[in-house]
Amino acid sequence: MSANDVDRDFMAQAIALATGRMGETWPNPAVGCVIVKDGRVVAQAATAPGGRPHAEEQAVPAAGADAAGSTVYVTLEPCGARSSGRKSCAHFLTEAGVARVVVACLDPSPFAAGRGTERLRAQGLTVETGLMSEEAAVLCEGFLHRLETGRPMVRVSRDGTGFDGRFAASAKADLITELKRLGEAGYTRLWTTEGELADALRDQGLLTD
Repeated sequence: MSANDVDRDFMAQAIALATGRMGETWPNPAVGCVIVKDGRVVAQAATAPGGRPHAEEQAVPAAGADAAGSTVYVTLEPCGARSSGRKSCAHFLTEAGVARVVVACLDPSPFAAGRGTERLRAQGLTVETGLMSEEAAVLCEGFLHRLETGRPMVRVSRDGTGFDGRFAASAKADLITELKRLGEAGYTRLWTTEGELADALRDQGLLTD
Protein backbone atom coordinates (compact mmCIF):
# COMPACT_ATOMS: atom_id res chain seq x y z
CA MET A 1 0.00 0.00 0.00
CA SER A 2 1.42 3.39 -1.00
CA ALA A 3 1.86 6.27 1.45
CA ASN A 4 -0.98 8.11 -0.28
CA ASP A 5 -3.28 5.10 0.12
CA VAL A 6 -2.42 4.97 3.81
CA ASP A 7 -3.25 8.66 4.18
CA ARG A 8 -6.57 8.16 2.37
CA ASP A 9 -7.50 5.26 4.64
CA PHE A 10 -6.91 7.28 7.79
CA MET A 11 -8.69 10.34 6.39
CA ALA A 12 -11.63 8.12 5.41
CA GLN A 13 -11.74 7.00 9.04
CA ALA A 14 -11.84 10.64 10.19
CA ILE A 15 -14.65 11.40 7.72
CA ALA A 16 -16.63 8.39 8.96
CA LEU A 17 -16.29 9.57 12.57
CA ALA A 18 -17.58 13.02 11.67
CA THR A 19 -20.38 11.66 9.49
CA GLY A 20 -21.73 9.79 12.50
CA ARG A 21 -22.11 13.11 14.35
CA MET A 22 -23.81 15.11 11.61
CA GLY A 23 -26.93 16.83 12.86
CA GLU A 24 -25.72 16.77 16.49
CA THR A 25 -22.98 19.40 16.55
CA TRP A 26 -24.62 22.63 15.38
CA PRO A 27 -23.78 25.52 15.56
CA ASN A 28 -20.37 24.00 14.79
CA PRO A 29 -19.62 21.59 11.95
CA ALA A 30 -19.01 17.90 12.59
CA VAL A 31 -15.25 17.30 12.44
CA GLY A 32 -13.34 14.03 12.69
CA CYS A 33 -9.79 13.65 13.97
CA VAL A 34 -7.57 10.54 13.85
CA ILE A 35 -4.08 10.50 15.41
CA VAL A 36 -1.63 7.95 14.04
CA LYS A 37 1.78 6.96 15.45
CA ASP A 38 4.01 4.33 13.83
CA GLY A 39 1.18 3.19 11.57
CA ARG A 40 -1.42 2.65 14.27
CA VAL A 41 -4.30 4.77 15.53
CA VAL A 42 -3.51 6.03 19.03
CA ALA A 43 -6.58 8.27 19.44
CA GLN A 44 -9.63 9.43 17.53
CA ALA A 45 -12.58 11.71 18.18
CA ALA A 46 -15.36 13.69 16.55
CA THR A 47 -16.91 17.00 17.54
CA ALA A 48 -19.04 16.47 20.63
CA PRO A 49 -22.83 16.98 20.57
CA GLY A 50 -23.59 20.69 20.82
CA GLY A 51 -20.35 21.59 19.03
CA ARG A 52 -17.87 21.36 21.92
CA PRO A 53 -15.33 20.03 22.72
CA HIS A 54 -13.79 20.09 19.25
CA ALA A 55 -12.45 16.84 17.80
CA GLU A 56 -8.76 17.71 18.26
CA GLU A 57 -9.45 18.98 21.76
CA GLN A 58 -10.60 15.46 22.69
CA ALA A 59 -8.18 13.37 20.62
CA VAL A 60 -4.90 15.02 21.64
CA PRO A 61 -5.28 14.42 25.40
CA ALA A 62 -6.50 10.87 24.66
CA ALA A 63 -3.30 10.17 22.70
CA GLY A 64 -1.14 11.31 25.62
CA ALA A 65 2.59 10.90 25.02
CA ASP A 66 1.89 9.14 21.72
CA ALA A 67 0.83 12.48 20.21
CA ALA A 68 4.49 13.52 20.01
CA GLY A 69 5.81 12.79 16.52
CA SER A 70 2.42 11.63 15.28
CA THR A 71 0.42 12.38 12.14
CA VAL A 72 -3.03 13.88 12.65
CA TYR A 73 -5.79 13.50 10.07
CA VAL A 74 -8.56 16.07 10.44
CA THR A 75 -11.54 16.75 8.19
CA LEU A 76 -11.54 20.54 8.68
CA GLU A 77 -8.72 23.02 9.28
CA PRO A 78 -7.95 23.25 13.02
CA CYS A 79 -9.04 26.53 14.55
CA GLY A 80 -6.30 29.09 15.08
CA ALA A 81 -8.31 30.97 17.71
CA ARG A 82 -11.47 30.37 19.73
CA SER A 83 -14.52 32.59 20.11
CA SER A 84 -14.54 31.54 23.77
CA GLY A 85 -10.90 32.57 24.25
CA ARG A 86 -9.98 29.00 25.16
CA LYS A 87 -6.92 27.22 23.78
CA SER A 88 -7.21 26.70 20.01
CA CYS A 89 -6.97 23.31 18.32
CA ALA A 90 -3.80 24.48 16.54
CA HIS A 91 -2.33 25.19 19.95
CA PHE A 92 -3.31 21.73 21.22
CA LEU A 93 -1.53 20.13 18.26
CA THR A 94 1.67 22.16 18.49
CA GLU A 95 1.88 21.85 22.27
CA ALA A 96 1.59 18.05 21.98
CA GLY A 97 4.53 17.84 19.59
CA VAL A 98 2.57 16.55 16.59
CA ALA A 99 4.84 16.22 13.54
CA ARG A 100 2.39 16.30 10.63
CA VAL A 101 -1.20 17.42 10.07
CA VAL A 102 -3.25 16.30 7.06
CA VAL A 103 -6.34 18.46 6.48
CA ALA A 104 -9.23 17.67 4.13
CA CYS A 105 -10.99 21.06 3.94
CA LEU A 106 -9.88 24.58 4.75
CA ASP A 107 -12.17 26.63 6.98
CA PRO A 108 -13.03 30.22 5.94
CA SER A 109 -14.55 31.10 9.32
CA PRO A 110 -12.93 34.02 11.22
CA PHE A 111 -11.36 31.65 13.73
CA ALA A 112 -9.56 29.58 11.09
CA ALA A 113 -9.33 31.19 7.62
CA GLY A 114 -5.78 29.97 7.21
CA ARG A 115 -4.80 30.98 10.73
CA GLY A 116 -4.85 27.39 11.91
CA THR A 117 -2.55 26.06 9.20
CA GLU A 118 -0.30 29.13 9.44
CA ARG A 119 0.11 28.64 13.17
CA LEU A 120 0.97 24.97 12.68
CA ARG A 121 3.55 25.70 9.97
CA ALA A 122 5.07 28.52 12.02
CA GLN A 123 5.74 25.97 14.76
CA GLY A 124 7.53 23.64 12.35
CA LEU A 125 4.74 21.14 11.71
CA THR A 126 4.31 19.67 8.25
CA VAL A 127 0.84 20.60 6.99
CA GLU A 128 -0.85 19.09 3.93
CA THR A 129 -4.29 20.18 2.74
CA GLY A 130 -6.93 19.00 0.29
CA LEU A 131 -6.84 15.23 0.81
CA MET A 132 -10.37 13.88 0.15
CA SER A 133 -11.72 17.42 0.28
CA GLU A 134 -14.71 16.57 -1.91
CA GLU A 135 -15.72 13.67 0.34
CA ALA A 136 -15.31 15.83 3.47
CA ALA A 137 -17.09 18.89 2.08
CA VAL A 138 -20.58 17.63 2.98
CA LEU A 139 -19.57 17.66 6.66
CA CYS A 140 -19.19 21.44 6.72
CA GLU A 141 -21.43 22.55 3.85
CA GLY A 142 -24.20 23.84 6.10
CA PHE A 143 -21.77 25.61 8.41
CA LEU A 144 -20.10 27.36 5.49
CA HIS A 145 -23.46 28.21 3.91
CA ARG A 146 -24.56 29.91 7.13
CA LEU A 147 -21.28 31.85 7.28
CA GLU A 148 -21.83 33.10 3.75
CA THR A 149 -25.57 33.83 3.85
CA GLY A 150 -26.66 33.97 7.49
CA ARG A 151 -29.09 31.14 6.70
CA PRO A 152 -28.94 27.39 7.21
CA MET A 153 -28.76 25.28 4.08
CA VAL A 154 -31.96 23.45 3.15
CA ARG A 155 -32.00 20.17 1.23
CA VAL A 156 -34.73 17.69 0.33
CA SER A 157 -34.51 14.48 2.35
CA ARG A 158 -36.80 11.53 2.97
CA ASP A 159 -36.06 11.11 6.67
CA GLY A 160 -33.72 13.93 7.77
CA THR A 161 -30.85 11.67 8.77
CA GLY A 162 -27.79 13.78 9.53
CA PHE A 163 -29.63 17.12 9.48
CA ASP A 164 -29.94 19.62 12.34
CA GLY A 165 -33.70 19.69 12.06
CA ARG A 166 -36.69 19.94 9.75
CA PHE A 167 -37.72 23.18 8.08
CA ALA A 168 -41.49 23.21 8.37
CA ALA A 169 -42.54 26.78 7.56
CA SER A 170 -45.58 27.64 5.48
CA ALA A 171 -44.76 27.89 1.79
CA LYS A 172 -46.44 31.34 1.87
CA ALA A 173 -44.27 32.64 4.72
CA ASP A 174 -41.34 35.04 4.32
CA LEU A 175 -38.89 32.18 3.89
CA ILE A 176 -35.74 34.29 3.92
CA THR A 177 -36.73 35.83 7.26
CA GLU A 178 -37.61 32.41 8.68
CA LEU A 179 -34.26 30.98 7.60
CA LYS A 180 -32.32 33.99 8.91
CA ARG A 181 -33.99 33.48 12.29
CA LEU A 182 -32.95 29.84 12.34
CA GLY A 183 -29.44 30.77 11.25
CA GLU A 184 -29.18 33.16 14.19
CA ALA A 185 -30.28 30.30 16.44
CA GLY A 186 -27.32 28.25 15.20
CA TYR A 187 -28.90 25.87 12.71
CA THR A 188 -26.66 25.02 9.76
CA ARG A 189 -28.37 22.30 7.71
CA LEU A 190 -32.14 21.70 7.55
CA TRP A 191 -34.32 19.33 5.57
CA THR A 192 -37.74 19.26 4.01
CA THR A 193 -39.64 16.84 1.80
CA GLU A 194 -40.68 17.39 -1.80
CA GLY A 195 -43.89 19.39 -2.02
CA GLU A 196 -45.22 22.93 -1.85
CA LEU A 197 -42.58 24.19 0.59
CA ALA A 198 -39.72 22.68 -1.38
CA ASP A 199 -41.11 24.23 -4.56
CA ALA A 200 -41.31 27.64 -2.92
CA LEU A 201 -37.76 27.35 -1.62
CA ARG A 202 -36.56 26.24 -5.04
CA ASP A 203 -38.33 29.12 -6.77
CA GLN A 204 -36.57 31.61 -4.47
CA GLY A 205 -33.16 29.98 -4.81
CA LEU A 206 -33.19 28.84 -1.19
CA LEU A 207 -33.06 25.09 -1.77
CA THR A 208 -29.76 23.30 -2.31
CA ASP A 209 -30.15 20.38 -4.72
